[in-house]
Amino acid sequence: MTGNLHEECGVFGVALNRKSDVAHLAYYGLYALQHRGQEGAGIAVCDDGVISCHKDVGLVNDVFSKHALSSLPNGRMAIGHVRYSTTGKDPRINVQPLVINHLKGRMAIAHNGNLTNDAVLRRSLELNGSIFHTTSDTEVIAYTVTKHRLKESSLESAVSRTMDEIKGAFSLLIMSPQKLIAARDPWGFRPLSLASFEDGYVVSSETCAFDSIGAKFIRDIEPGEIITIKDGQISSDRSHCGKEKRSLCVFEFIYFARPDSILEGESVQVARQRAGAFLALEHPAQADVVIGVPDSGIDAALGYARQSGIPYGIGLIKNKYIGRTFIQPEQTMRENGVRIKLNPVSSAVKGKRVILIDDSIVRGTTSMRIVRLLRDAGAKEVHFRSAAPKFLYPCYFGTDIDSSENLFAYKHTDEEMRRILDVDSLGFLSVENVVKLTQNPSLGFCTACFSSIYPCRPENGHEKDKYQSPLKENENG
Repeated sequence: MTGNLHEECGVFGVALNRKSDVAHLAYYGLYALQHRGQEGAGIAVCDDGVISCHKDVGLVNDVFSKHALSSLPNGRMAIGHVRYSTTGKDPRINVQPLVINHLKGRMAIAHNGNLTNDAVLRRSLELNGSIFHTTSDTEVIAYTVTKHRLKESSLESAVSRTMDEIKGAFSLLIMSPQKLIAARDPWGFRPLSLASFEDGYVVSSETCAFDSIGAKFIRDIEPGEIITIKDGQISSDRSHCGKEKRSLCVFEFIYFARPDSILEGESVQVARQRAGAFLALEHPAQADVVIGVPDSGIDAALGYARQSGIPYGIGLIKNKYIGRTFIQPEQTMRENGVRIKLNPVSSAVKGKRVILIDDSIVRGTTSMRIVRLLRDAGAKEVHFRSAAPKFLYPCYFGTDIDSSENLFAYKHTDEEMRRILDVDSLGFLSVENVVKLTQNPSLGFCTACFSSIYPCRPENGHEKDKYQSPLKENENG
């Protein structure tokens, strides 16, 4: 009913106490969040109560030409979104923000995450006359907020009522003509942070976007918290906080987030180096050099090298103009992208025993090609290490891992994987150590795709239909 959309996106919002070129601020923020989505981008600006929006498929720089940015007015508020999806023949209709008109006004909404009860909510809304234009659960959230807004005295009250109904992962930005609202699901699956900027505030999926405009980080928005920014003032509703166990997606630290971001007070870069150190302890090997797969495998490789004492080397060069294969929407694009994305440094690997560190192995196709590149470049031995545990189970919270039967580690034994990859040894980070990537013992993680321990499960009765369809274009390794 809702399609097979599994999104990992980025949101950015700015609310100032004066008119400014907020579209450009949002543009810079989205540029910093480009790694979170390369399929589409959009910005909505509020100017004197009027909401204007520009969005399209493509990279931020492609969607927002000089003309497109100048067409957006100056205003006090703006929200932006970068998106990737795994399926959909017409991705343009699902590009955010969504702009909704209703009896009590207008609002724009942008969302990062994936609901687990969206099919049930969508059906209920449709039976009551709602007409859906997209296949995204963001529209389900928008209509649910609207339903409550028609009865509630304020938008923030409507958002609070909505949070009583929606389940799953959501980091949410909603902009009305008067206020900007940020909300995070009670589990805290996806990150969301708050910063100050001149005479206003900024909200972003990652702190690296604050650095791009010179905003000063204040704090993370708490799981279950609703932040309202109006007329330069902030209010907080914590009535939904503490209802669920904190379950930040651990893959944010392993892969999704930029290494210069800080999540829940923890450095992403340091967490990845810790993953490498754990790998060195769990899966040692006699080798001459440790190399990482750019970009997210490099810090883990550094951590492995430091812990093991084996020299670190640059064995793979990345074409900086090619996007992540994990978030390319077409299968053929992914296959071609691997060939031109990475090139081995022969002098670093020829005749040597190489330890190759990547952030993860999902289907194994990309990993096989990388190993072949090293073999062709003359590597004597290749010892593969994954900075993530084995992916064995589907994810319902926004990561593109939708079917166990399509996962490399689920289909094969360790020895079979080793032979298929053509490596001399193979090792995965343990589930026990992946939750120790940060030094904060109170920071809880979701590791369901590794452990099958789900903080919450789909409630729509369509698990196979929605989540067990064949793994499509996007995968990492």
